[in-house]
Formats: sequence, structure tokens, C-alpha cells
Amino acid sequence: MNFSHKHIFKQTSIAPLITFRIVFGFMALVSTARFMYLGWVKEHFIDAKIHFKYFGFEWVQALPPNLMYVVHIIMIITALGVMIGAFYRISAIVFFLTFTYTELIDITYYLNHYYFVSIVAFLLIFVPANRLFSIDVYLKKVIPSDKVPIWTINIFKLQLAIVYIFAGLIKINFDWLINALPLKIWLPAADNLPIIGWLFKYKFTPYLFSWIGMLYDTTIVFWLFYSKTRPWAYVSVIIFHILTGFLFQIGVFPIVMIGATLIFFSERWHERIFNYFGNIFHKKYQPNIMKTNSYVIYFLLIFFTFQLLFPWRFLFYKGNLYWTEQGYRFGWRVMLMEKAGTATFHVKDAKTGREGEVLNTDFLNNHQEKQMAMQPDMILQYAHFLKKHYEALGMICPSISAEIYVTLNGKPSKLLFDPKLDLTKIKDSWAEKTWISPY
Repeated sequence: MNFSHKHIFKQTSIAPLITFRIVFGFMALVSTARFMYLGWVKEHFIDAKIHFKYFGFEWVQALPPNLMYVVHIIMIITALGVMIGAFYRISAIVFFLTFTYTELIDITYYLNHYYFVSIVAFLLIFVPANRLFSIDVYLKKVIPSDKVPIWTINIFKLQLAIVYIFAGLIKINFDWLINALPLKIWLPAADNLPIIGWLFKYKFTPYLFSWIGMLYDTTIVFWLFYSKTRPWAYVSVIIFHILTGFLFQIGVFPIVMIGATLIFFSERWHERIFNYFGNIFHKKYQPNIMKTNSYVIYFLLIFFTFQLLFPWRFLFYKGNLYWTEQGYRFGWRVMLMEKAGTATFHVKDAKTGREGEVLNTDFLNNHQEKQMAMQPDMILQYAHFLKKHYEALGMICPSISAEIYVTLNGKPSKLLFDPKLDLTKIKDSWAEKTWISPY
């Protein structure tokens, strides 16, 4: 294939890529340090008696306690390496591997922005984001350049477009737009928020916010692409993400998106920023046209094809997506439902016929129990964990059943599946979960 098309290989200013590298590295550093400061390394990885696994990644296990802290310290060091461009390629690779490893340990803590961080860290491996304003340039480890192929910047714009547009498209549904759910449940509880809390007392507000949210997500990247609307679009990015951050307590995701979308600003805008730090873009460079390995482009085409197709896999499953959650994750679905469950598990000894109720708090922390009680794949994993646990205590072929009541978007609770079903007889897979009751 001939990759000489100007939209792929056109040389452009490196400035937006440098800004993106610094902002991403800084946010990754602060986020990891915050994670450690809040004691989440201990809570998530050390104290947990069970780790719920992503399908196909059951082999990913937590390391001994001291090594889990070492992993996070390495993440901080490599995030700093990315930010300042020190041993950049190694820093990007190691940060990607360590961050993704920690996210694969337990599915309980899945968040869209963690997935986004892994993807961006992965993409940073392939771009020459250390060719200017970096320690690597200062140490003469790389040849400085003020130009890069435009694809090295556009891949991040494309990834951001995927995140936003999918988040918007999935909001085009009856519950979100017509019933204003789940915002109709959440917003009235925030009526004590300073400045705008009074607005949430009105019945029309959830409908207004639902439509604004859908329109914002589906169109914002187009307003950011267009120079005349970009400043106002970015103001809306700041307002939108700060507001959602205050309302829904979704961690650092709003800050991540506010920082990442700076890449849409023009080359000159980014260059003006760096001019305050030594007029580096006024230096003369010898011609240094960076060549792109064709295999990298082939790989990125495959990668983004996957990114565009994978979120649609839910169409291959029957039933209500939010009820079965088949194909729900990795689809950029953000704050789309109010869902909660109560789970009572029973264990029965096949030899004696004795049966007892499981005390979930003996095995799960509060967050694990909350997430498990409404997610079918986690329910299955927990049942198989309980079987092994009670077998180790001497039970003969224990069966595990569960009475799971789930409520979705404020509707009355109903059984997720037959409470007499022996969950140990079911194995998780990509196949249809026919054992789940229809919604």
C-alpha cells in the first residue's frame, strides 16, 4: 500500500504533541500519586480476598504487597519520564504495561477513563513526542525536530472523537432522552450544590441536561476541529466536565478530558505557549524529515478498526443491555444508568444436604459487593470462588445458588435469574447468557 497521502505524512509542528505529552504525563503522575495517597493500593490489591477477573485475563494476579507498591512507584517515575521526555520510549512502554496490569487485576474497579489512559499510553509508544522540549534532547539521546508527520497528532484526535461520539450515540435511547433517566434520579439529590443547586429542583432540568449531554458528546469534536468555534467549544468542555465532576464524583476523568482536548488547538496556539519557555520554536534545525514505518501504519489501521467496531458487539446479544451487561464495558458508556442489586448466596453440601447462607462481607469489601450484586459475570465468578472455598473446608461438591434482586433506573427490583439455579454449573463465556431472566 502507498502511504504517501498528505493527510497521513504531511509534516506539521510538533508543538501540539509536546503539549499532549506533558499534560498526559502530569495527569498520570498526579493520578497515581493520589491513588497511593488515598490508600487504594492497600484497599484494592492487598486487603482484597478475591479479585474479579476480566474474561480471558484470569491469569493476571496481584503481586505480594510490597511489590504492588513498587509497581505504583514505577508508574509515578515513568509518568514523570513521559512528562519531561526522559528515556521517553522506555517510560511510555513501562507506564503502559504497569498501568494496564493494575487495571487487569480486578474488574470491580473498571472505569472508562482507566481504559482511555491505557489506550493513550499505548499510542504514545509509537510517536516521537520527545523530539523537542525534553530531557532526551538535552542529553542528545534523540535528534531534535520541530516537525512530525501529522498522523502522530491525529491519532489522539481520533481517539478522543471515538470516546465522545460513542458516549453521545449510546445516549440516543428512550430512557435517556424521553424519560430523562437516570438524571431524573440523580439531579434532585444535588439541589444543595453551590450556585446552580437551585436549578435541580425543577422537573424540566433532568430533561434539559439529558439532551444537552447527548448533543455535547455527539458534536463537541466537530466544534473543536473548526477554528472559529474552537475557543467557545473548549469553554464548554471545561464547564461540562467540571459540572459532571462535581455532580457525579467520577475521579480525575473530567481533568483528563479537559487536558487531552487541548490537542485540538492550532499549531501556532501551542507554539505560543512554548515561546514563554525559551523561544524554542525560533531555533533553526537542520532538515529532519521523520520517516514512518509502514508496519506502524498498518498496525494503527487495525487498532482503530477494532476501536470503532468493538463497542458495537452488544448488538449480537438479545435483551436489555443495561440488564444483562453483555457488551457493556469498553463501549464508552458513561453514567447511563442507575442500577443496584442485593445478593443473598446459599451454599449446599451435596453429601449431607445441609444448606447455609453466605455472609458476603466475609469475602468482599463494600465496593466489590455493590458491583458484584448487579453484574452477571461477577456473580458467576463469586459463585465459583465460594465453591472452591467451601470445598477447602471439607464440603462435598457444594452447590451455590443466589437470590439476586436488581433495580434499574428506579424501577421495582426483580430477580435477575432463577434463585434455585446452581451457579457452579455455569461457565462464563462470550456466548449469550441465557440463564438471565428477561427484563
